[in-house]
Amino acid sequence: MGRRRGIMSDQFKEELAKDLGFYDVVQKEGWGGIRARDAGNMVKRAIELAEEQLRSRGQQS
Repeated sequence: MGRRRGIMSDQFKEELAKDLGFYDVVQKEGWGGIRARDAGNMVKRAIELAEEQLRSRGQQS
């Protein structure tokens, strides 16, 4: 069974990691080196950004 392809692009994940302050860990240890809390915060932030984008699209209609 192959790995599931992620929904978020690598570039987007790297930007989130930089914003949340743990990109240095990603660079040193890869994505497997981040804490579960950091991964959760990254997902939470991605959802917030997606919701903001949807709201702004709704206001433009």
